[in-house]
Amino acid sequence: MNLELGPLKPEPAPLALGLALFFLILWTLGRHLLPRIERVQAERREATEGRAEHAEALRAEAEAVRDTHLRELAEARHQAARIREDCTERGAAAIAAARAEGLRERDELLTTGRARIAADRAAAAERLRQDVGELAVTLAGRVIGEPVHEVAARRRTVERFFETN
Repeated sequence: MNLELGPLKPEPAPLALGLALFFLILWTLGRHLLPRIERVQAERREATEGRAEHAEALRAEAEAVRDTHLRELAEARHQAARIREDCTERGAAAIAAARAEGLRERDELLTTGRARIAADRAAAAERLRQDVGELAVTLAGRVIGEPVHEVAARRRTVERFFETN
């Protein structure tokens, strides 16, 4: 073997021994060490990818739960809106009923008050006629100088006066 390697001129025996040992180390590495390395890398890959898959499954489950809660929340909002609308309608009905009741009571009070005022006015007018009649008879008696009660009662002068007016 005549190799031109420049200043490195290796000896063939150590070179053959070195090559044999190199291939022996490569075979040992390939036979024992590389499968272990592959197995460890596979376990690591499985652990990391398994965790990623597990994380993806958890994320999907969390999204499903979130979607469920959002649907429940939307339903609760709709129900609250229906309840508010129902209460608004009930309140409006209650206000209308109270207003109608108040108007009815007011009308009753006005009718009762007007009747009472009319009765009081009639009683007051009757009493006033009696008092005016008595005062007129008394005044006439003072002007004439003698009592005219009997004459006025007999002739019904005061009653005739009020009947004509």
